[in-house]
Amino acid sequence: MLEKIRKDKILFLDIETVPQSDQWENLSDKMQSLWEKKSKGLRADEESPEDVYQKAGIYAEFGKVICVSVGAFAQKGDQYIFRMKSYASKDEKQLLLEVAAMLRKYSGEGERNLCAHNGKDFDFPYMARRMLINGIKLPGILDTAGKKPWEVNHLDTMELWKFGAYRHYASLDLLTTIFGIPTPKDDIDGSQVAQVFYEENDLERIVQYCEKDVLAIAQLYLKWRGEPLLNDDQLVIIKE
Repeated sequence: MLEKIRKDKILFLDIETVPQSDQWENLSDKMQSLWEKKSKGLRADEESPEDVYQKAGIYAEFGKVICVSVGAFAQKGDQYIFRMKSYASKDEKQLLLEVAAMLRKYSGEGERNLCAHNGKDFDFPYMARRMLINGIKLPGILDTAGKKPWEVNHLDTMELWKFGAYRHYASLDLLTTIFGIPTPKDDIDGSQVAQVFYEENDLERIVQYCEKDVLAIAQLYLKWRGEPLLNDDQLVIIKE
C-alpha cells in the first residue's frame, strides 16, 4: 500500500492537547458533573474526578488543541527534503482557523493524504471536533461524513502496524526504538504537556516535542518503504 502513495502527496501530522482549564475549580458545576461521569474509566477506587483532571486533554469535549505540527516531502534537486511547520497558540480558535485554511489549500492541490500515529482514533477526529466546537467549517480532508472508507485519505502508522489485528497498540516510541530510528521522546512526553503549558508557560518546548513526533512518523514511513532515513541536511523548519 505504501508504495502506491507518493511520499510528496502525504502531510505528516501530530497534535498536542491540554485540559480546557489549568484548575479543576475553574470548571462550571455542569462540566464538573460531566467530567465525573466521563472519567470513571480513568480513576482508581481511591481517586476523585479532580485527581485525574490532568488527563482531560485526551478528550475533545474537555480539552483543547495548543499545537499542530505538520511535515511534507518536497523534491529539491536530486533528493527530497522534509519541510516542517508548526501552528501553536494559547488562542485555540485562531490556531484552528489557520490549520483549517492550510488543510483546505493543501487538499485542493489534487490527491492528498494525512498521516499520523493513532491519527484515526485521536488526531484527526480531535481536530475535527474542536473545529466544530469553535464554529469552524471543516476542511474536506477532515470531513468524513458520508464517505466510504476508501474515500477517506487518512493514513495511520499505528493501524498499519496492526496488519489486520483487532487489538494491537504500539506506541510511536516503541516502533521508532525497534526500527532503530532516533527517538522523539528525549525531552518531555505526552503526560507532561499540560504541566509545561500551564505551569512553565513554555509553548516553544511543546512545539519542539511535537515536531520531533512528526519527523519520527515520517522516518517510520520511510523505513517501511525500505528507503534511507532523512539526515539533518534534509530537514527544513519553517518559522513565521
